[in-house]
Amino acid sequence: MTASPSPAPESAAAYAARAASFNAAAAAYAAHRPSYPPALFDAVEELAGRPLTGARVADVGAGTGISTALLHERGAHVLAVEPGDGMAAQFRSGHPALPLVRGSGDALPLADTSLDLLTYAQAWHWTDPARSVPEALRVLRPGGALALWWNTDAVDVDWIAEAGRRVGRAFGVDTPAEAQRAARTDRADPSGQLDFARRQVRWSRRVPLDTHLANIASHSIFLVCPPDRRTAYLAEEREHLLKVFPDGIVEETYDVLLLVAVTP
Repeated sequence: MTASPSPAPESAAAYAARAASFNAAAAAYAAHRPSYPPALFDAVEELAGRPLTGARVADVGAGTGISTALLHERGAHVLAVEPGDGMAAQFRSGHPALPLVRGSGDALPLADTSLDLLTYAQAWHWTDPARSVPEALRVLRPGGALALWWNTDAVDVDWIAEAGRRVGRAFGVDTPAEAQRAARTDRADPSGQLDFARRQVRWSRRVPLDTHLANIASHSIFLVCPPDRRTAYLAEEREHLLKVFPDGIVEETYDVLLLVAVTP
């Protein structure tokens, strides 16, 4: 599971609990979540119509800094924006040289027309587009770009599809479908003010089974469920996956779904 479902039909309280759940698991998130491939940032540059080198960028919902650090490595002048206490603390521990401010996409602590690029990695679905879209338009300069992306499971890979069905049976969540809905342009901006271009970038990583299971456990549906239920599910999942990967090395395959809109 790589993109959390949108809030509906959850209650506001349940949604808020899931959004806040990462703060207690920030160290595990930093250690086990997947990164992003260079081809993603190539696509961002192409669709935004400018290089990342020298660009003024804010990475919102920066979490532990996975995407922020990669943007910095590409030469961007990047500022992280993160609302959560635990995630912000982990960010500062892992990336002490990168600037971080506290805030959310619904109320950005940024000046008008101050950015070339505004990015959300695994984070836009935690915003309210009725607020985050106007905020994006406010802080981006004319010709600036909003880039949203999500690592999603490559469900045409048999073992990944089977794992997704097990999650669905256990938790009542169709994770692949929810991930696809999160990255739909009409969900990203129901107002229709932004004209998004869409790309998909496939990549993979090979990790020990324990890392794969820890990655799964760092997602919100697991973070908010009772610990005994989570433990039991992960134990069963280990047995399933050892049949597919008897050497204990899992090849995770992802499709990064990317949306980029350039402002007038």
